[in-house]
Amino acid sequence: MEECELKEQAAIQPAGGNDAPGLSATGAGPAGSALVAQGCSTCGVAPAANGTTARSYVYAIGRIEPRFPRLSVEKEFAQATGKAETAGLTDRQALQKVLSQRSNRYLARQLCWVMTIEGLETYILQPRDPADFDLLIEALRPMPSPMDLDCVIGVLGPLAPPEMCNGLQVPIVVFDQIYSFDRDSLIKAIPKPEKTSAKEFAATAEEVFDRVMQMADNAGATDEHRALNYCAVRYPAVYSTAADCHARNCSLSALDVRPSTLSATRSVVDVIFTFTNRSTDVDEKYFVRVDVTEEFPFLVTKMSPYYDR
Repeated sequence: MEECELKEQAAIQPAGGNDAPGLSATGAGPAGSALVAQGCSTCGVAPAANGTTARSYVYAIGRIEPRFPRLSVEKEFAQATGKAETAGLTDRQALQKVLSQRSNRYLARQLCWVMTIEGLETYILQPRDPADFDLLIEALRPMPSPMDLDCVIGVLGPLAPPEMCNGLQVPIVVFDQIYSFDRDSLIKAIPKPEKTSAKEFAATAEEVFDRVMQMADNAGATDEHRALNYCAVRYPAVYSTAADCHARNCSLSALDVRPSTLSATRSVVDVIFTFTNRSTDVDEKYFVRVDVTEEFPFLVTKMSPYYDR
């Protein structure tokens, strides 16, 4: 099964994605380091049914934006910008250029990095390893597009205090990995079925991806949403199955996630896709089984027909 998982994940690597450098178990960087370093050993820890503790993980898809937490940081950034060659650049391009310079890395550590999902401020991001501030800077596009997306994988921490990010109080996520990509590049990287034209497959993939993103309150913090987001960016068979069903005049009518009967000792869920024939109104169901026990979800069972029990 491990070989299968490696092949499936290798089949879809988002364009512009970031590969995490070496990770360590150290605290996060200086920005809010006192808070994160102090709470990192208990980040996302909640009591489990058996009296032990269990971490809460995040596998979220949204957009990362920097914010100035204090006026002094904003003024310091303005001074650094005045020393850089930014003539002819837009404000966004100047911001990206200044933060990308190694001499200004201290500014990246002072900024507040916010993840928005469906336009809502959802998390404040902190790297587990200070070297991973590079991932945050790489997520800052000089020419942003509405199709730009970032996938954040990490551990859910406590609620941020008001002074951390200029009054913004949302949960902190101590991340281990960030993938940055745009939707079009992601879809182009998905292997196209032989019998489907590129145009038809692109339309299908866009619809399926958007359906996952628009599910109610998908902040990537529950087992169900983590499994969905994992499938959306790491498992191409989801899109090829949808394309095949569209070719047979079926439409995607439902998307459900249920605990698997195999989840006795581990957290395993079934992601179920329901397609309804537009002519006969008969349903076809397919599912993929995903293990979400730990921080990094992985495939247990490949896409297969699903039968109601």
